[in-house]
Amino acid sequence: MACAPLPELPSGWPRTPHAGQVRVQGGRFAMGSDEGYRDERVRQAQVGSFWIDRTEVTNAQFAAFVQATRHVTDAERQGEAAVFAIPDAAELRQRPLAWWRIVPGADWRHPDGPASDIRGREREPVRLVTQADALAYARWLGRDLPTEAEWEFAAKGGTLRQAEARLDGGPRDASGRPSANYWQGSFPLMDTAEDGHAGIAPVACYAPNALGLYDMIGNAWEWTRDADASPSGDGAVRPRQSHANGDPAVLRQAPAQARTVIKGGSFLCSPDYCVRYRAAAREVQDATLATSHVGFRTVSRR
Repeated sequence: MACAPLPELPSGWPRTPHAGQVRVQGGRFAMGSDEGYRDERVRQAQVGSFWIDRTEVTNAQFAAFVQATRHVTDAERQGEAAVFAIPDAAELRQRPLAWWRIVPGADWRHPDGPASDIRGREREPVRLVTQADALAYARWLGRDLPTEAEWEFAAKGGTLRQAEARLDGGPRDASGRPSANYWQGSFPLMDTAEDGHAGIAPVACYAPNALGLYDMIGNAWEWTRDADASPSGDGAVRPRQSHANGDPAVLRQAPAQARTVIKGGSFLCSPDYCVRYRAAAREVQDATLATSHVGFRTVSRR
């Protein structure tokens, strides 16, 4: 899979106010989808004009931020993070969400555990960062995290309405090839990597949307600023389909005040498990829990 030849760090970054960003003309749009889950139901939304990162924030960008600020992430303080690992059949029988493990020593520098590092992975989205870590990075640049509405409007190409990927087939281009990084095969046991990547991919390896934004669906979920406001019982969190809310022995339960909306789906979304590889899709994540499938991008509103 050929990735776009973008520079490792955007031209002029971090000094230039909108380096690495695309301007989105605001407007009113149909947010959500009637083809997805109940918590995605269509409603009208209005957003002002803003700028948004062309790609997910990369390991290289986050490393520069850490070097400049000496920021210590929540996972580093806590000494652990949630890491995806393909389970065996016995593990699947023993516990729910058996593909998640709380791994001591896992953090953004060690995304697969303490024996791993990010050498050669500078262009991958930074992950194992909490919402607070993402906000610290954004504020260092004088930016913010997008609201759910801003994120979705940008993902839909700044249009009033956009056709969504089929729930049962995944996003594919006109030739039938995967157009984003998501799971092909039987989740969670086998990823065939038909899309060119098993696991996370470097940013900008798939065609951009109409605004020139890369990986707005698939690859890594992305933090927003918004707390979850779903009506109780509407299906926003379902253990069978939720990556972030499971048995407390596997992942911590999110306290009510930490339930935060993430958008875009990830490399773990599949037609037979989590069909949230769509602009309208949403999920709820514990803002204080660092995981290996959530990253972020920033916005500027001036």
